[in-house]
Amino acid sequence: MKKIIFTFLVFLLIFTTTACVKDRPSILFNKYPITAKNIYDYSSVFPVNSRIYYVILMPKKVESRYLYIQIVKKDNDYGQFGYKLIQTRDVRLKDEEINYFTDYFVLNEKGYYFMRVYSKDNPHKIFASAEFYVAK
Repeated sequence: MKKIIFTFLVFLLIFTTTACVKDRPSILFNKYPITAKNIYDYSSVFPVNSRIYYVILMPKKVESRYLYIQIVKKDNDYGQFGYKLIQTRDVRLKDEEINYFTDYFVLNEKGYYFMRVYSKDNPHKIFASAEFYVAK
């Protein structure tokens, strides 16, 4: 009887302490316009003055249907703790863009960048984030 209770407690402990992986929002970058065929051909290094295509994948529906996108450059030459805000954009999701949003941007300086996406539902919490490099 003690072995059965001990085994039950071990399984209960395993199921309550293991982490479950849930779907999270993500950002994928590509050198070419994103389609269903090349969505998995993502990259993180891009040449200067080229189009950087991206897709924001959202497993859950965003209730307010507005996203706030920031592109930030990390460099120690700037006085604001090494961060320079390069580009910001407010986006309204269309009816067909409930679970994704795709677009492109162009950067003309080499360096290390990251993109942050915020939802207007909770503007203080980062919805999705990704890093990429622009090289010569």
